[in-house]
Amino acid sequence: MKILAVEFSSDHRSVAVLDGDNLLAEKTITEGRNTAAIQLIEATLTGAKTDRSDIECIAVGIGPGSYTGIRAAIALMQGWQLATGIKVQAMDSLEALALGRQRSGDRGEITFAVDAARGEFYLAKFELENEGIRNIEPTRLAKRDEFEALLESGQPVIGPSLAEKYPVASEHFPSAEFVGRLASQRTEFVEASELEPVYLRQVDFVKAPPLREIPPA
Repeated sequence: MKILAVEFSSDHRSVAVLDGDNLLAEKTITEGRNTAAIQLIEATLTGAKTDRSDIECIAVGIGPGSYTGIRAAIALMQGWQLATGIKVQAMDSLEALALGRQRSGDRGEITFAVDAARGEFYLAKFELENEGIRNIEPTRLAKRDEFEALLESGQPVIGPSLAEKYPVASEHFPSAEFVGRLASQRTEFVEASELEPVYLRQVDFVKAPPLREIPPA
């Protein structure tokens, strides 16, 4: 099955084309919100010598990470599925990062982290083994104090855009290649219209008061 994979959860935004577990092409840019997504997809398809009509499934990383980037990727998938009825898969971006590090040779229990702003961090822990990866702590939100204590304990922590503030963290980014490799192992498809970025905070809002009637002067 030919898969188009899109991973926009960090400033390193990437698109890949795979045929099963075989990577045909991948392109990554670091322009953040200025990413020309359609052009990036077209360039990757060209590099893979693949037409849009050849793609049988789209896999998208749904975070955690850049809410704006993930929303943009989801919107593209929604439009594509609406137009063609193509199959869509949603992948955890930290799981894709964990698989990428496992394929690069990392082993053992590793915490993967994303700065969630507001003094909080997304954390997930995986066991990286010779045979693959195993999630041992699902993604959750943690306060800054817990994250900094984790770093001070000497446990390995990997994530995007961490090293500038936290030099002891290992900086790596999730990539579309491993979003696609995860998708190639699975058969669960979703309705793109129902996709949402990973966002673990409770959504709070205050209802506006009713409009006051002001008598004419």
